Amino acid sequence: MTITYDPKHAKYLDEADVRDELTRVYDLCHGCRLCFKFCTSFPTLFEFIDRHDDQDAGRLTPAQQDQVTDECFQCKLCYVNCPYIPAIHEWALDFPRLMLRADAMRHETKQVSIRDRVTTNIMGRTDLMGKLATATAPLANKVVAAAPGSFVRKTIEKITGVSSVRLLPPYARQRFSTWFNARPKLRIKNRQGKVAIFPTCLVEYQNPAIGHDLVKVYERNGIECSLSDGASCCGAPFLHSGDIDQFTKIAAKNVSALAASVRRGNDIVVPQPTCGYILKKDYIDYVGGVDAELVAEHTFDASEYLMRIHKTEGTSLDMDFVGEIPTTVTYHTPCHLKAQNIGLKSRDLIKLTGAKVKLVQQCSGVDGMWGLRAENVGISVPIAGKLADEIRRADGDVVAGDCHLANTAIAEQTGTLPMHPLQLVARAYGIKPEDS
Repeated sequence: MTITYDPKHAKYLDEADVRDELTRVYDLCHGCRLCFKFCTSFPTLFEFIDRHDDQDAGRLTPAQQDQVTDECFQCKLCYVNCPYIPAIHEWALDFPRLMLRADAMRHETKQVSIRDRVTTNIMGRTDLMGKLATATAPLANKVVAAAPGSFVRKTIEKITGVSSVRLLPPYARQRFSTWFNARPKLRIKNRQGKVAIFPTCLVEYQNPAIGHDLVKVYERNGIECSLSDGASCCGAPFLHSGDIDQFTKIAAKNVSALAASVRRGNDIVVPQPTCGYILKKDYIDYVGGVDAELVAEHTFDASEYLMRIHKTEGTSLDMDFVGEIPTTVTYHTPCHLKAQNIGLKSRDLIKLTGAKVKLVQQCSGVDGMWGLRAENVGISVPIAGKLADEIRRADGDVVAGDCHLANTAIAEQTGTLPMHPLQLVARAYGIKPEDS
């Protein structure tokens, strides 16, 4: 077998080689068992191997190997906690990236059903769907807002593969970029930073209010904002479904556009953690080169960038918080922020307002589109339920989280939609929501 996570490697999509590598890694994971609690992939794996008296991972059938792969939703918590990762241990174990390799191999060798391919192609074209849905928002939202389990949602599930029981985020009437381009250009005095916002599909089409508050908070702190012209969806739905050809096309286009923006003096700011991870990590693997490395070096999570301004000598944040500040904030840490290994910047930012932060680190089980696919509901919904239980136990005055899809899962389970940390900071400054 070949230990590689390089999608350009000659053996990357070779089925026999991939399955041998799955056997190697599954055997190592079975012997360790550290990650049993992070997702169902590991308990499923351990149960399959334990059926055999000799506990030989090589006895697993391809279907059993694939079930373990299918249950992985790329939360990356196993990698964050693994003591055997590349560059640290000779075993060079990166379970999430191996799962991506296995998915890509199955996609390439036509082991993915037509139904799954259709679902991926529908859910993956987020820009097309977003443009159509925002242009017809009242009608689109009647469909999206149809009661989970209703006839309308069941029909949509049959056509698209999107679960009929999950709460879906509604679409905005006005896209974030439309709002941004229509607003009067603000001249920044005492500029402390210059950024191009990569809004992500979720902010661009579904919750532009996050983008509104991001811009206003940044400008209040002397950070000049522009848009990342020429960039589109990060491509995560295709990557996580094994369609690396489509993902690489999207990624290459984005790398070119974002690198040009960086060369004009901008840093790239991303308000959603999965998309930020893709720009920082996956573009280097799948596109590579100087431009991808330049983009990764200059890409920041929205709260990460503000804390950088706060802690860098010669720059500082406005600490005049005269607006609404909750006594306690329950903050949910998205898995893809943990995987960026940048620390808890959103928590630290919220604490600057004077609020006490109660941390909740249970995964939401969404991973972009994975948790919305009908076939994954049986695994995803109980994970979201555990998160909701922890949020209830924390009992904060306000719930905050960086990931809009995770926040939607929280709303599904608790009835309350959390705020993005930048929205909470905006209210603390006294900045009113755009609609008020």
